Amino acid sequence: MNLPPAHSPKLPWAATAEVADALRAGHPVVALESTVLTHGMPREPRAMSAQFIAAHPLWNAALPANLAAAQAAEARVRAAGAIPATIALVDGRICVGLRREELERLCGDATATKVSLRDFGSAIARGRTGGTTVAATAAIAAQAGISLFATGGIGGVHRGWIQSFDLSADLLAIATHPVLVVSAGVKVILDLPATMEALESLGVPVIGYRTKFLPRFTAAPDPAIPLPDSVDEPAEAARVLAAHWSLRPNCGALLMQACPTEFAIESQYLEGALAAALAAADLQGVRGAATTPFLLGRLAAAQGGAAVLEANLALLCANASLAGSVAAALAASALDRWRLDSAQ
Repeated sequence: MNLPPAHSPKLPWAATAEVADALRAGHPVVALESTVLTHGMPREPRAMSAQFIAAHPLWNAALPANLAAAQAAEARVRAAGAIPATIALVDGRICVGLRREELERLCGDATATKVSLRDFGSAIARGRTGGTTVAATAAIAAQAGISLFATGGIGGVHRGWIQSFDLSADLLAIATHPVLVVSAGVKVILDLPATMEALESLGVPVIGYRTKFLPRFTAAPDPAIPLPDSVDEPAEAARVLAAHWSLRPNCGALLMQACPTEFAIESQYLEGALAAALAAADLQGVRGAATTPFLLGRLAAAQGGAAVLEANLALLCANASLAGSVAAALAASALDRWRLDSAQ
């Protein structure tokens, strides 16, 4: 029997010159996932409300919504003092940071696949182009030496998990890769209490940012689910994270903030629409990886696509901004420690 080699070859990922230079210099870098672009947003321009434009004056309404979202998230990271690194697969090559033409191609490719941890081998070998999930992005960010990662919402334990055993790969990926994932909490379609229990069992720190309750993606935080810890400033989050990694250097963490209030979907209405979506999924036999996009699509249709899209965009930009601020604070504290050590 042939055994696998003791050391597997390095995955074929490559960073842009800007990202590589920033990492070598110790400058803050924030990873951004790409399934939100390939599978979560429209590939054509969408009209936005006056409220959204007022809150996001740099929004480019002439671009496809997913491309405009990618550019907006990267701009928020830069404005916070960090370098963005959108992670994706292009022709079987893992890209840590995308050049403009690569980002435009990814956002316009209707055949782009959804790439999670289990899909890397097949996607690389077959030269596929695709968006990386939270799990896949966390793994690549960790290999590249990137400690901060901004996304929309994370996956978790699905409703009905006792029968289906449907648990997102996001949970184990975060538990086993030293990356702080900044999100708007857990997607409301999931079993939220079970997801929190799973994170506790995996030993993943869950920290609220200016909230003491679990954020629910596009909805307001759930007052019935308190978080074990919360912080009020990026520097405070950086201190907690540094202390965590001093003891558990291979375990990630979660920093959750609520969807901006003015764009959050009303919770009671959301639960009713979700119940109908779950019933439709059961009736149509939707299972596994197809469940999340099916349910989110049903919710968007039930609530009016524009409201859901604006909530998604608003929280994505807010998370990119927060991740950039925490990355900058973490880099500054590391520099301060280096100066102190050098002076002694």
